[in-house]
Amino acid sequence: MELTHLGMVLLLLLLPGTVTGQDSCYALSRGDKTKQCCNMAVEPEERGEVHGLALELPHLCMELRRSGQPACRCLRARWLRMVQFAEQSSTAGLRALHLNVSGAMAQGLLLAFSPVEGPAVISSAEEGTAGTIQLPSGVFPSLSSQAVRVVVTVLNIQQLAMFQEDNQMGKVLDDTVVGIVVGDGDISELQDPVRLTFAYQSLPYNVTPLCVFWEPSKGQAGGWSSHGCVTQPGDKETVCTCDHLSFFTLLLNPSLDRSMAQTLVAVANAGCGVAVAFSIFTFAFYIFLRCSYKQLRSEDTLRINLGLHMNLVSSLLLLNLAFLLNSGLSSRASLGLCSALGGLTHYCLLCCFTWTALEGCHLYLLFIKVLGTYIHHYLLKLCIVGWGFPALVVVVAGAVGSYGEYSIGTTDHRTVIRLCWINSEHLLVHYITNCGYFGLIFLFNTTIFGVVAWKNCHLWRSGVMQGHCKAWKVPLAAMGLFCLLGATWALSFLSYGSSSMPTLFLAAILNSLQGVFIFIWLVVLYYPRAEETSSSLSHIVRNDRTMAVSQG
Repeated sequence: MELTHLGMVLLLLLLPGTVTGQDSCYALSRGDKTKQCCNMAVEPEERGEVHGLALELPHLCMELRRSGQPACRCLRARWLRMVQFAEQSSTAGLRALHLNVSGAMAQGLLLAFSPVEGPAVISSAEEGTAGTIQLPSGVFPSLSSQAVRVVVTVLNIQQLAMFQEDNQMGKVLDDTVVGIVVGDGDISELQDPVRLTFAYQSLPYNVTPLCVFWEPSKGQAGGWSSHGCVTQPGDKETVCTCDHLSFFTLLLNPSLDRSMAQTLVAVANAGCGVAVAFSIFTFAFYIFLRCSYKQLRSEDTLRINLGLHMNLVSSLLLLNLAFLLNSGLSSRASLGLCSALGGLTHYCLLCCFTWTALEGCHLYLLFIKVLGTYIHHYLLKLCIVGWGFPALVVVVAGAVGSYGEYSIGTTDHRTVIRLCWINSEHLLVHYITNCGYFGLIFLFNTTIFGVVAWKNCHLWRSGVMQGHCKAWKVPLAAMGLFCLLGATWALSFLSYGSSSMPTLFLAAILNSLQGVFIFIWLVVLYYPRAEETSSSLSHIVRNDRTMAVSQG
């Protein structure tokens, strides 16, 4: 259907002002410049009647589903209100039930719903019913004999092309959403909650049910929220009790299998143990090089390169030790000790991230800004940043009470992994200080790596490096640098959710063995002929304009 036809649809969508609609359309009344959605103007003062064709609008307008512009927010709010009060009972994707109920009724109202049959009134919970809704008497005005309008809608979100959250991990049970409206206003903070029962034959393997409702103000275009709802899962049904009325559904989130989670923890612990051993080997190898080769003591570039690598290895050693300590003590640690362990683990992780960033900055100075630059007390300043900045972040996070017990459950709702980490109430701290921080570091380091790799290839083709470095050392140096710049940590971002279990295992193995890779890389490239320098990094410095970086 052409967008020119949407003008009539938009006019038909405009409902009388309601609380939800007024809030979402408030930006338009302020005179905001953006008053268009789907290339059509949305005026805050227009009124009209609802028409069945309006339900087709999400299919015709992708912008309506995704955009956070004021006009689209306003139009979405009106669409939701239209769905809540829809008169049609046979429209594809929507079935509605309208009742006039006495406000003075003493007993709650019991309804049934199913994806095929829609909503219906029943006298008692029937065997085999797909789902039930029990409305408490508290949702009706007390001591009133006036009839109150009750509208229950059963929606198929695939057919309506709405209620789809960005980056949603879970799947909506049977693609079914149940909307409940009593009267004309919003009802919330009920003392006696609404009770919804979602029935099923069996749940898919490796999922956890969660009772959620649609929150229009969440994110850019709305999303699912569980605030105010309690989930009571069972073998054949899940009971949801919520203290408000809205659009409800049962979200099936992927979860770790118990045996798989225990295996993952065992693999991570074993990898950390191996990484600790190889970190110690790396320090021993560094001491050997310092004692055996005078050039490592006299040449600033080599000395600073190895000093930088040793600080990164130190952060990895501390991180692995902190994880092993956390894994062993978290289950029986007191509240204060658990907070301390969480802060220590977070500090070591941030140190590891920061030193990978400093490795990238150092490569930038050596490979890209290859000028005669002198930085007084260079390595000392790097140490202040590498060890000091994470401490500042952890102190601020600890001051707001971010650290405590963090547990991960399984499909049978038993805790498998219990760690002292950033607690669930402060997950924003995790997203900012860990995910956001590393995301910026990885973007920067990947750019640096790309430039360095390109320059190495250029010098190899031109013959500058062929006399100094064997051909097989070039890809080895590239892989070592990529590991040195924190590439293995990027896999953690790809393992979002437990549906990518192989990625979770691969991330756990590679992250815990990063110290092993660095040890092998240093041994192969620095021994036995350290006087020739090990990596293409030093060849670039020698054959290009020299940069003097010194401790002073």
